[in-house]
Amino acid sequence: MSLKVRIQEDVKNAMRAHQREQLATLRLVTAAIKQKEVDERIDLDDAQVLAVLDKMVKQRRESLEQYRQAGRDDLADKEQFELDLIQSYLPEQLGEKELADLIRSTITELGASSIRDMGSVMGALQSQVQGRADMKAVSQAVKKQLSS
Repeated sequence: MSLKVRIQEDVKNAMRAHQREQLATLRLVTAAIKQKEVDERIDLDDAQVLAVLDKMVKQRRESLEQYRQAGRDDLADKEQFELDLIQSYLPEQLGEKELADLIRSTITELGASSIRDMGSVMGALQSQVQGRADMKAVSQAVKKQLSS
């Protein structure tokens, strides 16, 4: 079952079970997917749906951080719920060691030696870590390995 179909089935199940918070979040997800499909006039495959979900996770993390700093725990709790639900559709996250090994092997593969090669390393890594790691953290790890 494709990721998009799984999300649509979960919307139906949330409606049947009268789970309002879950239904609202899933509707946000389906709306984001539909918007991307309409904008680009294509049917999204699983990789593209993962990219949409990854973007939504990043937005939720940023909002969560801002709400916590502002002392708005009510909004932070709502964002945390949405973040957890959206992340449940993403593949298992890479551990620090796995990520470091992947970065190291990509750097070796490409023959990257300086910070100038960061763009090519990030480009090669993006398809491998999409939805499995925070790209900001990946970028920092790549920069650290290239500068040492």
